[in-house]
Order: sequence, then C-alpha cells, then structure tokens
Amino acid sequence: MLTDTHCHLYLEQFAGDIDDVIQRAIDAGIEKMLVPGMDLETSYEAVRLAETYPNIFAAVGYHPTDMQKFNTKSFDEICRLAEHPKVIAIGEIGLDYYWVKETEKRMEQRQNLLPHLELSNKVNKTILLHLREENDAETGNATTDLFDILEPWHEKLTALKSRPGVFHSFNGNLESAKRAMGMNFFIGIAGPVTYRKNETQRELVRQLPLDRILIETDSPFQTPVPHRGKHNEPANVGLIADKIAEVHRTSREAVASITTANANRLFRWEAHP
Repeated sequence: MLTDTHCHLYLEQFAGDIDDVIQRAIDAGIEKMLVPGMDLETSYEAVRLAETYPNIFAAVGYHPTDMQKFNTKSFDEICRLAEHPKVIAIGEIGLDYYWVKETEKRMEQRQNLLPHLELSNKVNKTILLHLREENDAETGNATTDLFDILEPWHEKLTALKSRPGVFHSFNGNLESAKRAMGMNFFIGIAGPVTYRKNETQRELVRQLPLDRILIETDSPFQTPVPHRGKHNEPANVGLIADKIAEVHRTSREAVASITTANANRLFRWEAHP
C-alpha cells in the first residue's frame, strides 16, 4: 500500500471528477491521502473532503504566497480548524522567494510563519513545509531564513521533537536535507524525480536514507513521467515510488512499505478517526 502525503484535491482541476479521482487512487493501492490547505477557504475545503472520504486527511494553514489573506480573524479560524479530529498537520506553510520578490513581503512571510509553528506545538500536529528559492536555486536566502526560524523552534519542542514535519517536494541540496533530517524532518519526494533531465534530484534521493523519505504527488502539479502535460492525481504516486526504487536498487514493494511506515510514524493517522 502507498500513501500520497500531499495533494490539493479541492482545486478546480478536480471539479466534478473527485469521486473518480479518489477511486482511481484506491484502485492504484493508495490507502491514505493528505490534503493541505493554502488559505482559510481551501483549509475549509480540505476539512470538508476529509469529513466526506474516510481515506482523506487534512492540513490547515496559510501558504507563503497567500499571506495577503492572512489576518488575526482568519488565523483564529485556522486555529479552530486545527482542532478537528481529521486535521493531522499544519500546512502548507513556509517561505517562497520564487514568487515573492519584495523584501517587506518576504518579511511578512517570516512573521506569519511563527504563529503557525506555535499552533503546531499547541495542538501537537506536525508541519508541512514549503521552501522555494528565488530562481529555483537549490539553496539561498529562503533556506537560510527558514532554518534560522526552525532551529530555535525545534529546540523548544517536546512531544513533536522526534516528528516535527516534512519538507514537502524538496528541491534543495544534500547539505540542507541533512540539516533538516538532523532535526528529525522527513524529506518529501514528488514527480520531478522522474523527469529525464533531473539527474540532480535522483542523485540527492540516492543519498537519502529510505527511512527519511515521504512520497507525494503535489496534485494537480508536478505530474510525473510519462504523464507530463496532464494534470496530476494521487493514482500517480506509484510512478514516484518506482523511480525511488530504481535509484535505490530495490523493489517498489520495499519503497511502498518503508515510505508508508514513515508516513504512519510522522502523521499518526490511526489516532485520527
């Protein structure tokens, strides 16, 4: 069995088709799917999907590119949603310097990340981290700023110290991955690992221990080979598992078993009816 630890199933690409999308995922052996919000409205939608489908779980929070919608009242509602029994994480949160160029807006991202981290600790639910550098570089100011925030936060954790979260769809270098894993974060691997010209990420994955990897589609984005050009969906997560298995010279079954166990360890799905 596989899990898709990051899929935005409330987006318009799935409108009118969601039952079929979920059934295709089940038919493909996907036992659980995690749907993260990007603002208050989509956090509501993620929770609604989780309430409707037993194999879907939700995360709530503000994506760094949606901070213009963030305010005290809306974040109070995020805090309320975070208590929902099928909300298992806070996210998608983090820093994005690819789309956000202005210094003051980057500062706003950093400031608004802090209450999300406090919320995670308060409700004892892990975080889904977004990190994207300017020009899609492997490392840079966003990486430096994010670790400057995360490391003192992690140092003060208690219950979440061994499972603080995941760097979703990781696009950084090995040094950053090791720094994240040193704080017990998992590394999320998505469709780009299958792209023919992306040997850099395959080399990174080759050097990551399987027991620190999560697999995800980031649906409807980052569609894996051979379906590039079409919108992505959870049923494709097996293609990512296949490529990781190829890189690690092991079987798809081994990758599925290990990454599913990793997701269970991080999210503790069984504690959320």
